[in-house]
Amino acid sequence: MVVYAGQGDARRSMALLWRSGEPNEARPGPKPGLSVDAIVDAAIEVADSEGMAALSMRRVGERLGRTGMALYTYVPGKGELIDLMYDRALAELPAEYDLSGGWRSALTAWAEQTLAFYLRHPWTLQVSQARPVLGPNEFAMLESLVAILRGTGLGPRRVRGMVALLFDFVRGAATTVAESRQVPSATGVSDEEWWQARASLLDEVAPGFADRFPLVRWVESDDSEPGGDEPYLEHRVSETFSVGLAVLLDGIEAAAARAAQNGNGGQAAPPST
Repeated sequence: MVVYAGQGDARRSMALLWRSGEPNEARPGPKPGLSVDAIVDAAIEVADSEGMAALSMRRVGERLGRTGMALYTYVPGKGELIDLMYDRALAELPAEYDLSGGWRSALTAWAEQTLAFYLRHPWTLQVSQARPVLGPNEFAMLESLVAILRGTGLGPRRVRGMVALLFDFVRGAATTVAESRQVPSATGVSDEEWWQARASLLDEVAPGFADRFPLVRWVESDDSEPGGDEPYLEHRVSETFSVGLAVLLDGIEAAAARAAQNGNGGQAAPPST
């Protein structure tokens, strides 16, 4: 299930995201018992516990002890609500990182904390990155990452590419873990049952598998077993996340060293005259 941001009224959504105007004017009678923040918090609770598919104005209203219709005074619809939820959840991430240990240490902390954030709120992975929410916390998240990468000495073009690469890398790892956690309940088959059934059948239907795909067998030969109760796939993702992140950091470091040597900050060299 993919959800696209910015599906509601543009002016109303942006005003709510940036709190440039309260949607509910003062009215005679008892003071309203709801607020935009209360509705967004309740919606996040629904998505965290029940998933994005369960999210509806009615379901959020039930959590608040109200009807779904009572929410429309504060939030125009589900489209605007998802934008608000996504941006509010991002407020959990640090606004800045400790750079005293250098950009590499700070970037490692950013990647690990961002991965943990996505796994706390797996529904955020269903909000497509094709169109940004354009809320204050989304920009704050970007600002904190750029502040780290600025320490590499690379120029804007290189940093933009690294920002996109890092987000794709972390979201990809988080998506794999989130889906592995959801698949047993969605299919009724545990990971162990699924792999046991297919591993035995693979030997049966492809008796020459190792000879046919020797490099696949080789790359799987140095494999460690998960410790404790950690599921196998999560253990593999954890390992590959660490290895992949180290490779990315090495690449950024090499790019920064080349740029420093060339003295152009990673920008395109000026044309010769």
